[in-house]
Amino acid sequence: MARKIKFTNTNKSTFYTTVRKRVDAYFTANNTTTYANPAMWFKVFFFLTGLTSIYLLLLLGNFSAPVMLLLAVLLGVFGAFVGFNVCHDAIHKALSPYPAVNKIFSFVFNLLGASPYVWNITHNIVHHTYTNIAGHDEDIDVAPGLIRFSNSETVNRVQQYQHFYAFALYSLAMLSWVFRKDYKKFFQKKVGEHVLSHPKIEYFNLFFYKAIYYFLFIVLPLMVMNITWWQFIIGFLVMQFAQGLVLGLVFQLAHVVESTEFPMPNEEGNIEEAWAAHQLQTTANFAVNSSVAAFLCGGLNRQVEHHLFPKICHIHYPAISKIIKQTAAEYNLPYNECVTFMDALKSHYKMLKKLGKETYKEDRYVNREIIPFPEPAFRANEPVPIRN
Repeated sequence: MARKIKFTNTNKSTFYTTVRKRVDAYFTANNTTTYANPAMWFKVFFFLTGLTSIYLLLLLGNFSAPVMLLLAVLLGVFGAFVGFNVCHDAIHKALSPYPAVNKIFSFVFNLLGASPYVWNITHNIVHHTYTNIAGHDEDIDVAPGLIRFSNSETVNRVQQYQHFYAFALYSLAMLSWVFRKDYKKFFQKKVGEHVLSHPKIEYFNLFFYKAIYYFLFIVLPLMVMNITWWQFIIGFLVMQFAQGLVLGLVFQLAHVVESTEFPMPNEEGNIEEAWAAHQLQTTANFAVNSSVAAFLCGGLNRQVEHHLFPKICHIHYPAISKIIKQTAAEYNLPYNECVTFMDALKSHYKMLKKLGKETYKEDRYVNREIIPFPEPAFRANEPVPIRN
C-alpha cells in the first residue's frame, strides 16, 4: 500500500471552517455565484479568440519572416494564457455550475498539447493536497538532478549554477509537456504516493488527442504554410519556448520563493499541521495590485486564494482575498505575498541560489547516506599471516 500523508494538527483546523463561512457569507450577501460572471466570460472570449486568430494568421497569412516569428511567440504566450484563464478553472470545475460546460472548456487543454485527465490527477488531486512535500508533490520535481527545489533533496556540483540556467530550463516546460510529460505521468504506477488506475477509455484519449495536437501544430502547418522545414522547426520551437517560459515562471513564483516552506512528514508519515494552514505556509501570491497580472495570469498570481478555494472562479479572488488575509492574521497564520512580479522573481532567484550554490558550499553531502569503510582486517605494521 502507498504511504498516505495525514494532516494531524486539529488545533488549527478551525481556521478553514471560519474562513469558509466568511467567504460563503460574502457570496450570499452580494447575491452572486462562485462561478464565472460576465467579466470572466469576456476573458474566456478574449483569450480563445486571440489564440484562434493568431493561429489562423500564422497558418494562412503570408507575412515576412520577422512577423511570422513574432506571431509564433504570441501564439505560445496566448496558449499559456488560455491555459491559465480558461482551462485551469474549467478543470477545477470552477468555471460553470454545469458539468457539460466545464468539460467543453477542459477539452481546450488538449488543443494546447496537454492532457486534462493527467493534469487533473497531478495538479488537482496531488499538488493541491501535498503542496511542496518532496516525494509527493511532483510539481517541485521539475528537472531531477538539474534543479533542486527542496531542502530534503541531495545536491550536486551542477546545481551550484541552477540560479543561472533554471530559467532556460523553464522554457522547455511546454516542449516536454507536449512530447514527454503526459505519457510519463500516465504510465507511472503512481504520482508521488498516489496510486494510478486509469479507465480504459483514457488510454485511447491520451493518444487520440495528442495526435490531434500534432496534426494541428505540425502536420497541417507543413502542408499549408509556404515555408521550409527548417523555418517551421524554428517557429515551432520559438512558440514552445515562449509558452514554456510563461508557464514555468508563473508556476514557480507561487511556491518556490523565500517565504514558502517545504515541510516533511514526521516519523509516522504525517504532516503535523492542518491542511489549510499547510496551504498558507507553502503558497505565495505576487503582483496582487497589478490589473495586468490579474487579467493575464488567470488568478495564478493569487495562489493563496486558489489553494484554499480551488472551486471558486478566479475572477472572485481579489474580493475574497481580504477575508482570507484578515482571518489568517486572526489565527496567527502566514499570508505570503510579493508586492510585484519582479519582487517574486528576485525571491525565486535567491531561493535557487540558496538551494543550489549555498547548500553545496555548506554541505555537498547533504541528505546523502554515508557508508563507512569497513575496518581493515589487519592494522598497519602488523605481520600478515601466510597460509600454506
